[in-house]
Amino acid sequence: MAGMQSYTIGQAARLLGVSPDTARRWADAGRVATHRDESGRRLVDGRDLAAFSVELAASGGEEDPSYTSVRNAFPGIVTAIKLGDVAAQVEIQAGPHRLVSLLTREAVEELGLEVGMEATARVKSTNVHIDRA
Repeated sequence: MAGMQSYTIGQAARLLGVSPDTARRWADAGRVATHRDESGRRLVDGRDLAAFSVELAASGGEEDPSYTSVRNAFPGIVTAIKLGDVAAQVEIQAGPHRLVSLLTREAVEELGLEVGMEATARVKSTNVHIDRA
């Protein structure tokens, strides 16, 4: 297994759907653990970011909801993988959105998916509802 992926504050902010300043404040407050690389950049471990993204989504987040219609690509972080003999279930937290995909075990293995990795969920649907809060 390869080393766990780490994310810069800017990358973590994008995955959480907040500004880098907000992610930095959360790190400064100890809400999400960080460490420094050889060049002094602050990094967030992928597993820590995955756990924090689930916690943040469960709390409703702190940012105001957007009033735009979102496109069909949801960049996020893999928060859970359940492997069966043939099928698999992969969960991605994309900002406040939790997406669950059922796919083959073979596809998960070919993609090398692991909890804490960055991934993009792509959705094709003929029936999309748009709400304005």
